[in-house]
Amino acid sequence: MSNETTAAPEHGAPPAALTHAQIKVVVFAVMAGMLLAALDMSIVGTALPKIVSQLNGLNSLSWVVTAYLLTSTAVTPLWGKLSDLYGRRLAFQSTIGIFLLGSALAGLSQNMPELIAFRALQGIGGGGLFSIALAIIGDVIPPRDRGKYQGYFGAVFGTSSVVGPLLGGLFTDTIGWRWIFYINLPIGAIALYIITTALKTPFVRREHTIDYAGAGAIVAAVTSLVLYLTLAGKNNEWGSAKYLPLVVGFVVLTAAFIVIERRAAEPILPMRLFQRSIFTVASIYSFLAGVAMFGAVIFLPEYLQVVKGMSATKSGLALIPMVVGIAGLSIVAGRMVSKTGRYKVWPIAGAIILIVGMIGLGHLHVNTPYWQIALFAFTVGTGLGFTMQTLMVAVQNDVEYRDMGTATSGITFFRQIGSALGVALLGSILASRVAHYLGNNLPAGAPKPDASKLDAIKALPEPAKSHVLAAFASALDVVFLVGVPFVVVALIVAFFLKEIPLRTGHGPAPTPTDTDVEIVAAGH
Repeated sequence: MSNETTAAPEHGAPPAALTHAQIKVVVFAVMAGMLLAALDMSIVGTALPKIVSQLNGLNSLSWVVTAYLLTSTAVTPLWGKLSDLYGRRLAFQSTIGIFLLGSALAGLSQNMPELIAFRALQGIGGGGLFSIALAIIGDVIPPRDRGKYQGYFGAVFGTSSVVGPLLGGLFTDTIGWRWIFYINLPIGAIALYIITTALKTPFVRREHTIDYAGAGAIVAAVTSLVLYLTLAGKNNEWGSAKYLPLVVGFVVLTAAFIVIERRAAEPILPMRLFQRSIFTVASIYSFLAGVAMFGAVIFLPEYLQVVKGMSATKSGLALIPMVVGIAGLSIVAGRMVSKTGRYKVWPIAGAIILIVGMIGLGHLHVNTPYWQIALFAFTVGTGLGFTMQTLMVAVQNDVEYRDMGTATSGITFFRQIGSALGVALLGSILASRVAHYLGNNLPAGAPKPDASKLDAIKALPEPAKSHVLAAFASALDVVFLVGVPFVVVALIVAFFLKEIPLRTGHGPAPTPTDTDVEIVAAGH
């Protein structure tokens, strides 16, 4: 039984203001849980080349990531709704428990299908870690002060992004990649203890229903699209009739999801949120940025280990410039939002900087010096740091308190959809482009080497090794450049972000204006 207060404010009302000391305890408890999700996002990347080399091969690389993103994306809105209905603490404890179970089983995996399945289970828990944590902060900290606290979360994310690749590389090179999952167990146990003993936030228990139909529809819709991107993209069969049912299924299921949400008593993603232009713009931006974000985070280690020949540990160290950009600039942006009360400039600046960084990564080759790689990685990190927290502040400032958890998870949901689709799309492009460039670069009649296994590539004699490395570099250039148009569209969308004064308390959110409704209507 949760110890959270159940007889607190009226329905839809915010909790009473906490003292600074109480807020510090809540923030520390939430940071402990967020560390799990942040660490998982960064620790897997440097180990992926070794994992897919041992268990299956290059063609399955994207599914190790996509399986997690797919389930975490699908359940993110559901966790937000559950936290609104049952209380943040109980929901937070549940997400951590499921995440730890999936981590333990993933570490025990003996083949790729098992690993993919257990990563999917891990994602069911991971889908609520970020969104519920940010919703808790939205409960207890006024919007005007929220930027600097969320800047600290950016620092947690950044710190874990430094430690994650290093641990991932170190474990992979020494005791084995399975420890990238086992390390979650002691961290999770500590997080559960802190949250159980320290996190006490009031909530209102009320009659409710769970939108299982909506959750099922969105899971099926996203799965259909990811399968299409993965299967059709592998052999450049985008227009193939055999994959058409997956596209049709995605369209039909998405339409069904919208109909279900309009009629559901407790929708996991209320359509009324889209009557607010800030939520709509932030959702579109988050989706588009998610594609580019994971293009860099997942595939840059592939370049460092395969093309540059770095060990997993060294590739983790090589990613530090990106991490410094994400963490450092997230804190800077958060503090400036709190100081000035203005947030619109940050996603605009972030998109411009991200475009420059992605174009830079799209021109890497076998002999590119590390200082150039570091510069482009830092640029990408800076662009992400400017946008990761500021959009969340804007949305939480705009919505009604009753929708705080749902709106927060909604933005996370669209970012993760972008990430899941991005990994599937870019992973398919990588596999097909490697095969294409290998076919073009190899001498006539020469056998095609196995480019799916990292150790096999390192052992190749010349000139076969040079041909494989050149093929990988060229293919990864395409992967990074494909992300650029998505960010360009995000930049255009950012100019439509409405800027309203940040509230200094937990007062009611403003009512949507006619302009807001017109913008949403125009989007349809």
